Amino acid sequence: MNVVVVDGRGLEPPEPFERAMEALADLAPDHLLVLRLDRVPYPLLRILDRDGYRYDWQDGGADGVTVRIAPPGMQLPEENRPCH
Repeated sequence: MNVVVVDGRGLEPPEPFERAMEALADLAPDHLLVLRLDRVPYPLLRILDRDGYRYDWQDGGADGVTVRIAPPGMQLPEENRPCH
């Protein structure tokens, strides 16, 4: 599986959101997007729900939040995380 990683940690809003949206727009149907962020991106999660993406996220404390996103129709690889 091909993985695209976007690291938005340390960036001021709205840049992490904008980078995430650009990466989603360019995401191939067989690729997984991994976002590294300073906080849970609730506005982005609402968009993912609306548009049928599969995702999960994990809070890594001081290391920030990791969000994995799969395009509609693709399943996330198995991990011990809650899926949405």
